[in-house]
Amino acid sequence: MQEKKQINIEIGARIKEEREKAGLTQERFSELIGLGPKSVSAFERGTVGISFTTLKKICQVLSVSSDQILFGQTEKNETDLSGLIKRLERLSPKQYAITKDVIFKLLEAFSLED
Repeated sequence: MQEKKQINIEIGARIKEEREKAGLTQERFSELIGLGPKSVSAFERGTVGISFTTLKKICQVLSVSSDQILFGQTEKNETDLSGLIKRLERLSPKQYAITKDVIFKLLEAFSLED
């Protein structure tokens, strides 16, 4: 029996959840992504990983983003986002460029925390 890696278990569980939400059996899903049912079962259980090619097919068939499969449900800041967009739209081009630069630097710094 193959050793399960935590990342494969998490990704497999998210794929299974999305497949079930779509109302697809493993057999039908395997046909749509061009793999055998045993392969689908294996990656849903986390005993094997998936390739980028397979990830792309899965996302297309399930109509989900790769972020959803790789990272799971993320909280959206939609209520604050609309107000922020309105404020950004009122900035001058120079102010907008500065703000954009600062935001990108912050996001870069946040990504280094992980």
